[in-house]
Amino acid sequence: MEVEQINKGKYEHYMQKEIHEQPESLTTTMRGRLIRAGSCKAKTVLLGGLKDHLKTIRRSRRIVFVGCGTSYNAALAARSIVEELSGIPVTMEIASDLVDRQGPIYREDTAVFVSQSGETADTLLALEYALENGALCVGITNTVGSAIARHTHCGVHINAGCEIGVASTKAYTSQIVVMAMLALAIGADTLSNQARREAIIDGLFYLPRKVKAVLKLDEEMKDLAKLLIAEQSLLVFGRGYNYASALEGALKVKEVALMHSEGILAGEMKHGPLALVDENLPIVVIATRDSCFSKQQSVIQQLHARKGRLIVMCTEGDKASVSVGGSSRVIEVPQVVDCLQPVINVVPLQLLAYHLTVLRGYNVDQPRNLAKSVTTQ
Repeated sequence: MEVEQINKGKYEHYMQKEIHEQPESLTTTMRGRLIRAGSCKAKTVLLGGLKDHLKTIRRSRRIVFVGCGTSYNAALAARSIVEELSGIPVTMEIASDLVDRQGPIYREDTAVFVSQSGETADTLLALEYALENGALCVGITNTVGSAIARHTHCGVHINAGCEIGVASTKAYTSQIVVMAMLALAIGADTLSNQARREAIIDGLFYLPRKVKAVLKLDEEMKDLAKLLIAEQSLLVFGRGYNYASALEGALKVKEVALMHSEGILAGEMKHGPLALVDENLPIVVIATRDSCFSKQQSVIQQLHARKGRLIVMCTEGDKASVSVGGSSRVIEVPQVVDCLQPVINVVPLQLLAYHLTVLRGYNVDQPRNLAKSVTTQ
């Protein structure tokens, strides 16, 4: 391991350093894998660890993503783009639950195991179970030579660099990017979605500089954290691609700031969570421009009508169309192609969790009761 990777450098905590090094970690994740040669040559992705198995994956009846915690959220963020480009049904499994239920896994399935350390106990047990059932097993890890990397048939290394803080930040964004590239690789033989694929490849190319731009919100998120420092609870609403961002943002606040927070699918709002809304409870609504934008606008209006304390995340220049009556606080983020937007949208939430923790006086890098890699059940 490089010495400068272990040193905090100019940062006070590893988590802060890892949030701010995401433009570099994403560049490393994509290095040598994105091919954007001249205008005449097709834009493609190259995932060396998968090339011998792509035909089998394309023939599979379904793709099952298996993970725990942040890795599960990363798979959830990439789920719809994998479905869209591969045309194969994608199901999500929390590793411990899959093992508990002994859910059916067939020979025609492709099971994708996502883990930062590659040693997560629950994910390993699920991997053994899938191997026994004869599924093709793909690993997505950040650690070369880890148990998941050794026992799967094939896989992709996310190359995010060493992550020391317990709460995963840069590994999460790199996992989403790798799974988006996995979707591009699986769908590479279809002509009908070629324009869409090329737009995503261009989006990936510009993603690190967009992340760099969104990191400029650091001070703004610190000011927001000062307002939320004494709160008991926080709700985060997202839908479509950004449901995973809502879950992940809430998980970060739970993990490090030790504050109750919940990520909620905005479509479920009327089915219960709306009862919690009053003028005291802070609510983050992720409403960046995508196919669900008009639905999120209606959610904002309904929360505003019930005097909710809103913090709205929107695309740059959309402030007017999301702040009803100008009472809500707005976070503006750069726009990227819809399936990569979760990578951008999670960064302000990571910064918010970090600043909340520091202001509340808790240990950022080693939250109580948690370990970096969960090797016990």
